[in-house]
Amino acid sequence: MCGIAGEVRLDRLPDHEAVRRMGPALAHRGPDAEGFFLEGPAALAHRRLSILDLAGGGQPMGADGCTLVFNGQAYRHEALRAELRGLGHAFRTRSDTEVVLRAYLEWGEAFVERIDGMFAVALWDARARKLVLARDRMGKKPLYYALARGGGFARTPPAGAGPFEADGLLFASEPKALLAHGGVPRELDPSAVVQYLSAEYVPQPRSVWRSIFKLPAAHLAVLDGRGFRLRRYWELPLEGEGPDSLDEAARGLVERLDGAVARRLVADVPVGVFLSGGVDSSAIAALATRHAKPVATFSIGFEEASFDESSWARLAAERLGTEHHEERLSATASLDLLPAAVEELDEPFADPSVLPTLLLSRFVRKHVTVALAGDGGDELFAGYDTFLAHRPAALAARLPAPLLSAASRAAALLPSSERNMSFDFRLKQFLRGVSAEPWLRHQAWIGAFAPAELAAVLRPELRELATPEVTWAPVRESAARDAARGVRPGSVDQALRFFLAHYLEGDILVKADRASMAASLEARAPFLDTEVVEYAARLPASTKLGWKSTKVVLKHGLRGIVPEEILSRPKKGFGIPVAAWIRGPLRPLFEDLFSEGSLRTSGVFEPAPARALLERHLSGAADLRKPLWTAAMFLLWQRRWGGGP
Repeated sequence: MCGIAGEVRLDRLPDHEAVRRMGPALAHRGPDAEGFFLEGPAALAHRRLSILDLAGGGQPMGADGCTLVFNGQAYRHEALRAELRGLGHAFRTRSDTEVVLRAYLEWGEAFVERIDGMFAVALWDARARKLVLARDRMGKKPLYYALARGGGFARTPPAGAGPFEADGLLFASEPKALLAHGGVPRELDPSAVVQYLSAEYVPQPRSVWRSIFKLPAAHLAVLDGRGFRLRRYWELPLEGEGPDSLDEAARGLVERLDGAVARRLVADVPVGVFLSGGVDSSAIAALATRHAKPVATFSIGFEEASFDESSWARLAAERLGTEHHEERLSATASLDLLPAAVEELDEPFADPSVLPTLLLSRFVRKHVTVALAGDGGDELFAGYDTFLAHRPAALAARLPAPLLSAASRAAALLPSSERNMSFDFRLKQFLRGVSAEPWLRHQAWIGAFAPAELAAVLRPELRELATPEVTWAPVRESAARDAARGVRPGSVDQALRFFLAHYLEGDILVKADRASMAASLEARAPFLDTEVVEYAARLPASTKLGWKSTKVVLKHGLRGIVPEEILSRPKKGFGIPVAAWIRGPLRPLFEDLFSEGSLRTSGVFEPAPARALLERHLSGAADLRKPLWTAAMFLLWQRRWGGGP
């Protein structure tokens, strides 16, 4: 895995010294080597984490007037190499990077459709004075950019294909490298702040910075003499009829997943597997043992019993015969990790499981350089508890509004528990989403602030943005796009697409990338293999979700491969005891963050109502872990990275 950055100017020479500052800002992504290409309109920087062809895969890599910086891994690159050799290409290295470069030389912008893997690519074609950017189909690898226009930068993300007026572009794997350049203004995007406080992450294509944007997953962008243009090169397939039987569907799925695992075990460095003891990670570990012996597995546990699943990881490891390694996490250790998390997360990010993921990544990196993970299984196969609430919510939504309001008031009187996914927390969250429009229901369940709740705590100058139109714009736009392609509004398939296009890309994969890269560890996700994703997307929703069960087809296919106890155990997410920690070891920090001076300095929150949220939680009157943690992570981020509304 690597870090990439650069500047291309079609109207003047790029700032070489500024680009030289961008590389070191990404050193954690690539501690093994640094490289620069500084020629004409282009200045490219690369930091390398050596995985394949340790001696010969250095970057930037050039051939025939084209120069590439590549972050990621191209699977099946040997087959593509053979095809390109047959077309007359001579290779100098064994690296997948050269395969990507020569694929561009052969097929031009269509090269991206031939690359299977996780990647973010920047390629300067000096022959055409053209910069090409591309990102993988699911958004596993990040790519941020800023569009230069005249003497400044664009302040709103491009909407549509373009072309858009632009004469230059800066890009990087993480915003911190763009900030290190020094040319991009540190001005917050108010709409992005509002969307973050709702979703708990900043949805693409915005970033928290007004002039920095995210290249969406499955998109290719070009800057040349005509300006800047953007296009989607891949679509998630529509739900189809699928195989004739559940047995056949399950066999086809496991066959494809097994191949994906085998491809991701290929490396010139040690490889391991994250093992939580859940279905997804246990499936990856079990399939890995078919192709490698021994398999090293890694897990962490919690001292708080309701959050700990290390015993399940030990059971899976024992049954599968892996070499298992375990470390435990306490509240104090998590508190110590917060500054490191904010340092790595140069955008606000409120998924608290980033803390154990950081700890796990550091732990794993002591032993291996590459780790396989179960990311994507829940989003592909309806694995979250919200999916079990999907059909009951559709029925409950038919009840009279006064009855639903009365139920919400009654639920609010239930005592607040600090246990992970306690009954009172589940019930309150369920009722929160019942009255939402069907396309919005899952966002309402997993988000932190609804628009009305936001309006109550924001400063007056931001309050006008706390509307459904702004707050939920990304979800609304993708729901409309899905409907135009024939996806039925309110269906399970639409909900799966929400999780894949929003929660997976904006939360899960950001967490996985930042936490692993902070430790210079490459994380690979077999469930997100293109062949697996396309196969799963076409399966009918009935093969994924039953009235009382999730991941139906996956669990069916894994019988005899994964221990039965793992397949039948209740789901427990990779969470931390946030509610208890706010009232306990993290209380001094939260008291400081939610003090009147801190809130007023932020320029975002109205002090009195924001402070009242903390008081209600501390008193036990309500469980406000989600909005409090989301606001706190923004305030911590703002203290480190600056920026005002």
